[in-house]
This record gives sequence, C-alpha cells and structure tokens, in this order.
Amino acid sequence: MSAGSADFSREDQQFMALAIELAKKGRFTCTPNPAVGCVLVKEGRIVGQGYHAKAGEGHAEVMAMRQAGEQAKGATAYVTLEPCSHYGRTPPCAKGLIEAGVSKVIAAMQDPNPQVAGRGLRMLNEAGVETAVGLLEQEAEQLNRGFLKRMRTGFPYVQLKMAMSIDGRTAMANGESQWITGELARQDVQQYRAMASAILSTSKTVMTDDAALTVRWQQLSEQIKADYPEQKLRQPLRIILDSQHKIQPTGRLFATESPIWLISSQERAMQNFPDFCQQQMIAESPYFFTDLFNFLGRQQINSVWVEAGATLAGKLLEAELVDELIVYIAPKLLGDQARGLCHLPQLQHLADVPLWQLAETQQIGEDIKLVYRKPNL
Repeated sequence: MSAGSADFSREDQQFMALAIELAKKGRFTCTPNPAVGCVLVKEGRIVGQGYHAKAGEGHAEVMAMRQAGEQAKGATAYVTLEPCSHYGRTPPCAKGLIEAGVSKVIAAMQDPNPQVAGRGLRMLNEAGVETAVGLLEQEAEQLNRGFLKRMRTGFPYVQLKMAMSIDGRTAMANGESQWITGELARQDVQQYRAMASAILSTSKTVMTDDAALTVRWQQLSEQIKADYPEQKLRQPLRIILDSQHKIQPTGRLFATESPIWLISSQERAMQNFPDFCQQQMIAESPYFFTDLFNFLGRQQINSVWVEAGATLAGKLLEAELVDELIVYIAPKLLGDQARGLCHLPQLQHLADVPLWQLAETQQIGEDIKLVYRKPNL
C-alpha cells in the first residue's frame, strides 16, 4: 500500500489516537525534537508502545520496539510522525523498524524536516514494508505546531499571552496589574510555559513585576506532576529584550539556574552575571523582530511564549509575527484610564484590522480563556 492511499479502519483510528496520547507525554521535555508516540500492534493486540521524552534519548519507535521485543516482527507500527531516516543523536528509526521485522507502518503525517521529508517512508517501502500516511493528520499537526512551523519556515511558533478586564484593560493607570486574573488562570499559564521552548519578555516587565519567568511546578496539574517530578521538569529558555542594559543579576529572574539570554544591539560587560546568563546581539533595524525570530529559529527554538506589556505585544502584532493569542478575561472593569491591551499606532481603518479565528473557549475559575489563531493555521 503506498503512502496516502489507505482507507483506515476504526481500529486503526483507535491505535493512532493512543499514539497521539502517548506523544503528548513528551510535550514538556522533548524540545527541540517533536513530540512523537508509537504503538506496535500484532493480531489486534498491543505488543509495544512508547513516546519520545528527551532529545538524545530513544525515539518513540525505539521505546515501543524495546517493549515489544521479538513480537515486533510482523507487527503494524502506528506513529504520529514519519519515522526518521537520518543519523542524528540516535540511529534512524526507519532502519530500526525494518530490522525489527515490522510489516506495516502507518504514520499520521509526513515529517517536513528536510532531512526526512518522505525519505523515511521511502526507505520502508524499498525494504518491503507496507506504509500509509494521513491517519488523524490534523490531530498530529496540533501536537507539534512549533516544530512543524520551524521546519517549514525557519521561524518558531509564537504565542502571545494577554490578561485583561472585561473592558480590555491590562493594568491600572499607575501600572498595578497583579493580579487581574484568578489563581486557576495563572495555573493554566504554567502549563503553557512548561510546553514552550522559550519565554520572551522585556526588561521593563521583568523589573516591574520582579518576574522569574519560570515554570512553577507546584501550580501544574496533578497529572503533569505525576508524570514529571520537579527535578525532571525542563525550564524554558528565558529571553529578555534589554536594549538599554537595565537588567542586573539580581531578583527572582536569577534565583533559578536555567538559561537566560539578554538581547540587545550593543555588547555589554557580563562578568557579574552567572554562567547561565548570556548576551545575544541583534542589530537595531526596522526588521528587528523578524531578525530576532529568524535567529531563534536557527537556534532550534520551536515555540516562543510571550509575556510582556502593550508595547511589545503591539510591535509583534504589527510585524505579523504572532501565530496564536491566548487571552484571559477577568470579570472586572478597570475603566478607560487604565492601560490598554496592546499598542497598535498604525491602525486607522477597519479594513486594516487583522482578523483572527477563535480556536478555543474555556471557563477557568471565574475567568474566560479565548484562544485565537491566524486563519488556516
């Protein structure tokens, strides 16, 4: 059976759905690799299953084959992403499946990584392994939006988080903003942080809030905490825009020894900063933010979670670099003297207003979460 020509059965869908659930377990730790799940089935019975937990460790197919042992021979592999065909930190999974004697591979989607991009399926076909692709493809796409966007465009997937009152305000006129939303909404933010490759903010936000910009393990769901003990949780890279070199190695930002990048256009002395803090220079230009995200893509940053004020939010929106808006609405009214959600000075006509598609609505405690995406994402 050639890739893409299969009519999938209900059992096929059930096994792939399980593979997708397995893949989700790697969302918090596998970056810069994609989250992948694999289920091996023989005569209608699951003989092996696994997921990719961390770069450099076994891929999902390897973990499933280890569990299956000799029973992998003649089995069907359900994989959420095309098996890799190249040598990286680990050998190619397509080769491993062939050597294990798997008779059929069903992939949810083809891998856009130029090092794979159909080669894994072709390697399997040439070895006599039957293949099919496209089962639950849309669900598989949602698993790895960051990795897929970076492979297709070179840019990370950018999520802009904003919290506001009913009347669209983010802080009182004097800047007071803690806390507009309730505790449950703030807990929800922790899960997004945990999934992100990096968190982007500004020196102004960090200094105003004495922000740590880390994942607070205690605020994650009980299921996530059960799967990821605190010592195993990956902290995302923290990226701070600091053009005027205002950040000093003090405060909560430096209390956790996880990587920090200070972004500016001019070199600064770093001898007083800890080793986990580095400077990265991006030249000032009208295309600064495009250059920044292009740079982050080259550094294998799949996804960026943005927490900042109205100025940075507006600049990223104006540059059309935001892929997803996550908006928390609190049941409060702050009044027209309070600070606005984002600063978009160039918009003068309704025809110029960008349109977003509502992807998700959820009540979280007393707050409402709205998730918007660009059309066709």
